[in-house]
Amino acid sequence: MDAIIGGTNLTSLPNLTDVRKEVVKTPYGDPSAAIKIGKVGGNEVAFLPRHGDPHMLAPHKINYRANIWALREIGVTRVIGIATSGGITENFSAGVLAVPDQIIDYTYGRESTFTDGTGDLPVFHAEFTMPYTATTRAALIAAAQAAGQPVFDGGCYACFNGPRLETAAEIRCLKNDGCDLVGMTGMPEASLARELEMDYAHLCPIVNPAAGIGDSLVEISRDFIRRTREEAFERVALVLAEFVS
Repeated sequence: MDAIIGGTNLTSLPNLTDVRKEVVKTPYGDPSAAIKIGKVGGNEVAFLPRHGDPHMLAPHKINYRANIWALREIGVTRVIGIATSGGITENFSAGVLAVPDQIIDYTYGRESTFTDGTGDLPVFHAEFTMPYTATTRAALIAAAQAAGQPVFDGGCYACFNGPRLETAAEIRCLKNDGCDLVGMTGMPEASLARELEMDYAHLCPIVNPAAGIGDSLVEISRDFIRRTREEAFERVALVLAEFVS
């Protein structure tokens, strides 16, 4: 079964029918919310709002381990994480949908592994050269093309801790590190999925230029982000419907 993890303000999946809720208890605590299981185009899919329902959880307070474990427990094998992002390099302007192929983790203080030696699982060093599953990325890009929605194939996602936005100086550092877009929720979600041998890919709507990029030299407009996000999520819904079906 496929699963969609919803990002900022995405607390439900459009076109999801025959919905039932699954409350899953995990060894790592409670997931962000009950998992909604339903059908899109006749195919079963699970949906989990990463920030809770309603949106209450800051990026650094999300129980990523419980979320991924719970999805695996109900039979999910393939996950698409929706990760609202800011654009750093020129190909990642506001309004672009991106499917990145690399990630750099700048977070701290998050429980980031199932294999820390404290539970039933032995310490395990997950292979993470290519952090996203190639076949899942290809399927997501093909779904976008079939839905008539252009996406950018590739890019390096920088995962910043949040919940505050970055400074212009921090964005310059990320750009120097080779990052193309920045968000707050991509890690440890991707690496936890790898540890449980679940296929995983990101779909990233770019909703604003990152701090200090282009016209954002003074400040990033919240109203601009809201408008861009609403427009982007309409396109995200079309891509996801095609992907699931």
